This record gives sequence, C-alpha cells and structure tokens, in this order.
Amino acid sequence: MIRFILLVIMLFFGYVSKPLWEEPVQQLDPSSIWASVHDTVDQFKEDPTINYVLDTLTQQLHSLLEPSDHPQLESSDTFIQAPELVDPRDRLFSIHNIELGNSRAEVEQIIGGSPKRSTINEYDISWDAYHENYQNFIMVAYDEEDIVRGLYTNQDLISSSTEISLGSPIQLVQRQLGTPETFIQYRLFNFRMNSNGEYDVFNLDNSYVTIFYDQHENNTVTAIKIIDEELEQKKNAIYSEPSQQLQEGFEYQLFDLTNASRRNHDLPLLTWDDHVRETARKHSLDMAENQYFSHTNLQGQSPFERMAEDNIEFMTAGENLAYGQISSIFAHEGLMNSLGHRENILKVDFLYLGVGVAFNNESQPYFTKKFFSIT
Repeated sequence: MIRFILLVIMLFFGYVSKPLWEEPVQQLDPSSIWASVHDTVDQFKEDPTINYVLDTLTQQLHSLLEPSDHPQLESSDTFIQAPELVDPRDRLFSIHNIELGNSRAEVEQIIGGSPKRSTINEYDISWDAYHENYQNFIMVAYDEEDIVRGLYTNQDLISSSTEISLGSPIQLVQRQLGTPETFIQYRLFNFRMNSNGEYDVFNLDNSYVTIFYDQHENNTVTAIKIIDEELEQKKNAIYSEPSQQLQEGFEYQLFDLTNASRRNHDLPLLTWDDHVRETARKHSLDMAENQYFSHTNLQGQSPFERMAEDNIEFMTAGENLAYGQISSIFAHEGLMNSLGHRENILKVDFLYLGVGVAFNNESQPYFTKKFFSIT
C-alpha cells in the first residue's frame, strides 16, 4: 500500500511540475515547485470527487519534501534513530585518560596540576612532564595552540580499546596491531628503523605509536610514545638541529625518565647535580668532536678519574653512555635494555645524577650520565 501511494505521489508530482522541467536548471527553486503544485490543486477545488485525493496527496508531499528535525531509519514497525557522530578524538590509545587532540586545559583538569618541567624536544616543541614525585609520570607535547600532539609514559597509565597495557607481551601487541612499520616516510627522506627488537612503530589513528619492550622482562611492554603524524613528518632530517635548548631538554628529559623508572622499581629517587653535569658534558663533547665512543677518553682517563679531576667527591659512581639515538626517550629505553647500564639506572646506592649531551657535526647526540653517592 505504501509503495502504491508513493508511486501515485511521484506521478502526480511529475505531472504538476512538468512546466518546470522545460526551464533552465539554474532557475529551479523549491518555492516555485510548491507554487506550481498549489496552482494545479486550486484548479480542481470545485470537484468534490477528487478533493479528498488531492488533500491526501498534498499532505504526503509535505511529509516527504519538508525536512525533519530528527532523521530516522525505518525498519518494519520500528523506528531506529540515526547513530550519533563519533568524537574524532576517540583513539585506540590514551595515556592517563589523555589523547591526542585534547587541550592543555583539559589535560591539566584531568591531571589536577601544572607540569613539573617543560623542555624542548626533537620536534622543536616542548615535552611537559607531569607527575607526583615521579608517580603517574607522563610527558605531553603541545603545539602553538596548546593542543596535545605527543604523549609518552613508562608507567601503568596506558588505556586502549585493545588488550594492550603495560606488561603485555610482544606477541599480543603484534597480534592486536598487525605488522609494524619498517620505515617512516618524511618529506625529504625515508628513515628505516632498526629496533633490534626493542620497540615497534605502528601508524594508527593518524599518529605514530611506538611500543617499547623490556627485553629483561620477557619482552613485555615497558613504555609507549604517541606522536601526531603531521608533527612527525614536519621533520626535515632524522636528527634535530642542535641548540642549547635542545641540549638542556635532552639532559633533563633523560634525568626525569631515569627517576620515573626508579619509581617503578620502588627505589630512592635521584637528585640532580649541576657539578657532575659539567663533567658529563665535557665527555660527550670530547667524544662528539673526536669521533669516538668509550668510557675511557683519548688521554686514557676513566670515568672516575675525570670526576676526581673536576673535584667531585664520591664513594660510589657509575657512568652510562649512549650515542646516535634520536631523542632522550630512545636513549633511555635502549639503556634499560643494556644490562650493565640498566644496573646503574636501578642501583639502590646511587643518590645523585647529572646528564651531559653534545652533538657531532651530523647533529647526532652523545649522552653521558654520571651517577654517584657520597656515603
């Protein structure tokens, strides 16, 4: 019956609007269509036989052509409301209930405070570090409009619509997320990743998601970094242009990452030491300028001899070196997967830490970490 009525309506509508077909398309107007319909209807008003039919058809035309405030789909006798639009910021992963696309105001309302430190990163914007004495540690990168473009954590703050969380095995990650990327395409070059099984990178939700694994904890998820795809691909080179701000950024970021890992293992937090930072910087610069990589410098001095030369008193000390990683995050995760360096990071006796960074003529960073205690 409904189909028959619709067919009659279409034929009626086609007949009364026929004069309009003969006009140029650009002259068509919805109001002129209705005017033609009503003019035709008026011609038949005096005929009671078809009055009823015309009234019914007019009502049906109104119901079909006039817009509805609530679009619905019809299924049998049940009306199904059209689905609500999904928030475009809804993503596969969030950190501390924060996602790419959130505003700074939203982030700080969720966290309940301001960042403890803000330092320049490899994307020429800042990592803002939020934590409570290194508990609930998260780094957030904002663009110039205070919108979140990057996230990182190495603590149990990962939420996902998948089953992936901190401590998940690598097999689960790859089963849930598929084949990881083997290279990232930038505007001027392609960067081939050689992770040695320490991390996987996935292109998801218009972002690059890097999942880091702890090789000393059965290759389980130890950290996650999420970077907006557009921000990542703004880079003109894999290594960022060196600057004093970037140097200090890498130094303080590596310090914060170290303390966040110590918090994970219920160890005493380290105190920053400016004096030993200068010793570390000198060794990084020496290696960068003279193109070597070793705990012993070209004069044959050990890490402990260099500290003594700079009048640093210590009872125990240790040194970690990293070279060529694109950021402090990759340097830290690599050091945690190197057993001797990991032992320094997690050594209960150490109380102080200074980090020194320098860049060679290819913009590659050298990282030197100096740990010590005086008792």
